Amino acid sequence: MINIKNINAFIFLFILLLPSLSFTQERELYKELYDSYEDFKEKSIEKRRFTQAEIQPLIDEFKKKKDFEVAKVGESIEGRPLQLISVGSGEIDVFLWSQMHGDESTATMAIFDILNFLDSEEFSEEKEEMLKNVKLHFLPMLNPDGAQRFQRRNLLGVDINRDALRLQSPESKTLKRVRDSLEADFGFNLHDQSTYYNAERTPKPATISYLAPAYNYEKSINEVRRAAMQVIVQMNDILQGYAPGQVGRYNDDFEPRAFGDNIQKWGTSTILIESGGYPNDPEKQEIRKLNFVSILAAVFSIAQGDYKNADISEYEEIPNNDRKLFDLKLTGLTYELLGEEYILDLGINQREIQDKNLDYFYDAYIVDRGDLSTFYGYEEMEASGYRLVEGMVYPEIFRNLDKLQQENISEILQEGYAYVALKELPEENFIDLPINLIAEDFIISDNLQANFFLEKEGKLEYAVINGFLVDLSKEKFGVKNALILD
Repeated sequence: MINIKNINAFIFLFILLLPSLSFTQERELYKELYDSYEDFKEKSIEKRRFTQAEIQPLIDEFKKKKDFEVAKVGESIEGRPLQLISVGSGEIDVFLWSQMHGDESTATMAIFDILNFLDSEEFSEEKEEMLKNVKLHFLPMLNPDGAQRFQRRNLLGVDINRDALRLQSPESKTLKRVRDSLEADFGFNLHDQSTYYNAERTPKPATISYLAPAYNYEKSINEVRRAAMQVIVQMNDILQGYAPGQVGRYNDDFEPRAFGDNIQKWGTSTILIESGGYPNDPEKQEIRKLNFVSILAAVFSIAQGDYKNADISEYEEIPNNDRKLFDLKLTGLTYELLGEEYILDLGINQREIQDKNLDYFYDAYIVDRGDLSTFYGYEEMEASGYRLVEGMVYPEIFRNLDKLQQENISEILQEGYAYVALKELPEENFIDLPINLIAEDFIISDNLQANFFLEKEGKLEYAVINGFLVDLSKEKFGVKNALILD
């Protein structure tokens, strides 16, 4: 005899487990996407500094593909085209825009990786099912004039992300017009943030930070914002498998001029993604990969509707962004001043300086000193027992760089010299050698510079050259560049 109660219990349990079974299958899909990422990565752009002219051939290729629609939707101030690439036939419109700030290019790279994935033969069944339910619209590089100069603002000097109300710039008008014409259900506002953000109260960088922007000062949660929060919960859950503890939550104070806040207000569930820092990833290639996986995870979740099962209390559990990271942190070193000894921590950052060719070099500076026990570093050294010795100028003046390169620079460093004077300085601002070059009459500042040595028991064991920590006992020094100072 069949037990009806047992059958009902089984059906109830099956229904209860169905979402979790589905999500387990999705996890496996995302793992496969992560593992096969190199098959879809757009190899023509692997550096953060690229221009609209460099991505135009990629866009032109998608014009030829039958499943993709490419439309010119506007122009920048200088006349560069703003183009929308669309794919899919579903009723749910998902709008993704990147590089609103011209120097925030990580997600633009990821967009072309995603487009390559969508155009590939792999995962055909999963993509077909997804694209039946959603239509994706990509607007890569909203600020091409800024990208041309790798600067945040557009040619007018306007921050496009503070122009949602006045709409002074053509780029801003285009973004508003496209959003309105699509009446997009979901929007992805793709940015880069400072590499010095960390996940609150942890030493881990906020490699990716999310936000469901507020649409009023009260930070109310309506169905539109709730959906954005639920998608973020799903994305965070996936990313924890690849960058555990490295996800943050961006500040949600309402900014009435910002596009994200207003697009949320206009009825599009808006997800802000900020790409931050990742150890030893200056060109943000690993972060680009995380964007690829997490955005696709979000789109699959939207297409299947399973984001609706997410508990928004988990959104609130994502750590806030904090800004307590240095490139290099030295703890507990001894510093002598006016005959007295003090114990100091030092925090050093290596800022990027851009040249006219859109290349860049590092110019380090000491950000803070004192008790930095609540701060962290991408690289850290416990320097207790070490005495700080300021870098000296080598007594011999060399005619030019060729003459200097005939010397043993390792020995020069081991003697405590951080600067060498040349009669003929190169025209550049930086040098690939691990020592700074100066003009004959250059005067080093009395303020402590990020060029010094660490001495222990009368022996120099470490150097800090332009903010890079050097172990003097090793043959190779990891100094990305030193400076040429005239």
